[in-house]
Amino acid sequence: MCSFCNQHTISGAQQPPSGEEVKKTCSEAFDFIKNRKNCEIAFFGGSFTAVPEKYRTELLESVQEFIGGDGFSGIRISTRPDCIDENILEQLKRYHVTAIELGCQSMDDEVLALNERGHSSADVAKASELIREYGFELGHQMMTGLYGSSPEKDSMTADRIISLKPDTVRIYPVVILEGTRLAEYYKNGQYSVYSLDRMVDYCSEYMTRFENSGIRVIKCGLHASETVEGEMLGGYYHPAFRELCESRKYRNMLDGMLNEKGQYRVEVRPELVSKVTGQKRSNINYFSLKGIDIKVVSSVQKEEVNVFKIT
Repeated sequence: MCSFCNQHTISGAQQPPSGEEVKKTCSEAFDFIKNRKNCEIAFFGGSFTAVPEKYRTELLESVQEFIGGDGFSGIRISTRPDCIDENILEQLKRYHVTAIELGCQSMDDEVLALNERGHSSADVAKASELIREYGFELGHQMMTGLYGSSPEKDSMTADRIISLKPDTVRIYPVVILEGTRLAEYYKNGQYSVYSLDRMVDYCSEYMTRFENSGIRVIKCGLHASETVEGEMLGGYYHPAFRELCESRKYRNMLDGMLNEKGQYRVEVRPELVSKVTGQKRSNINYFSLKGIDIKVVSSVQKEEVNVFKIT
């Protein structure tokens, strides 16, 4: 349990599931999901390789009948960087685990120690190398705005992650949950947060850097949950956090293209219209305050964004 962690709140579960419960869930999903080859079974909400081996084996065995053939493509797990070794990877390979995500959180050792992570940045690098050697898909998870961190340290973490070349990354801005050490720090003034808007700026930049490096960002922001919203004291939470970041990315892109006041027609692919417009027309309003009127329209062009000045 790290300074920021309350897995009961995040996962919505109070007890770990039994193998039979997992099997029942997979059976229901098997009947419901038709395109199973593009789906995985995932064990999240904790450090999968840190649980007792007997229990881990029980969970892995409970899902084997649902993998391969016309079943699911494999198993995805999340775990700690210091809970990976050759024996564990051999077992995971035998049981058709295909992707391993490491909770890196930060690549600054001081930040890791302050947040009671119990591992170092060197553990992240070592585990990443081992996972690659065994042929698993590698994922990294980073947290932004941690106690003791800063935008500069978060930026360094993003750069260090890029250097380790994971296939995927998840970005989790800190959410302060009741019942955590971080909540105590927040209440006594030892830990403070900056605005959500600033965090959107930072995470938008990290997303762009990851994507430009060929790393898929598969999550940005804690998933929407009534449980989380009910236990949240502060931090950087929004039910559509990723969309805010993607809208900011396009706002920044347009900022570099629109140099003069006036009216502009912005043509984008159909799936990008809402992102370029911004949530509640935020990007439209942003440029309007600068004397720039933009009209975002759908286009079948191959380019991501085309801008035309209206004279």
